[in-house]
Amino acid sequence: MGEQTQVASPQFPQFPQEVLDEYAALGVDLPALFSAGDLGTRMGVEIREASAERVVGTMPVEGNTQPYGLLHGGASAVLAETLGSVGSMLHGGPSRIAVGVDLNCTHHRGVRGGLVTGTATPVHRGRSTATYEIVITDEQDRRVCTARLTCLLRELASKDAEHVPTAGPDAAS
Repeated sequence: MGEQTQVASPQFPQFPQEVLDEYAALGVDLPALFSAGDLGTRMGVEIREASAERVVGTMPVEGNTQPYGLLHGGASAVLAETLGSVGSMLHGGPSRIAVGVDLNCTHHRGVRGGLVTGTATPVHRGRSTATYEIVITDEQDRRVCTARLTCLLRELASKDAEHVPTAGPDAAS
């Protein structure tokens, strides 16, 4: 693929240049579109790198724990679904949206602090579905969770388009 472009703020992902160009031509605010969304933002999810071939994101353990002080399994699921959905959306392209239809997670070890990192890679990328495996690791690179997400890819409808963040007037510059 093409060269990755570094965006100044660490909260915004890196995208291949051809993807940046494709979405900029449509006037779409790519970092906002492929962000972690409201839930991911509240949980501190940051997407660091994004392409259809690989999506990497992080999430703090603090604030995302269950009563025993361990990373909540649901928090791992949010990170996994966010990363797999971003990959699926990039695979589908600007004329389609990705809707998660199946998510499963296996939790391997507990984590009490620090940052976890998720890496989503494709298992299947078809015309109507995309499936990603997401591996979540702790700061010592130990596997915390393995997840698999399948998304339905459907055409962007007018009711969906009103929710797509648009770029400002100087977005193409």
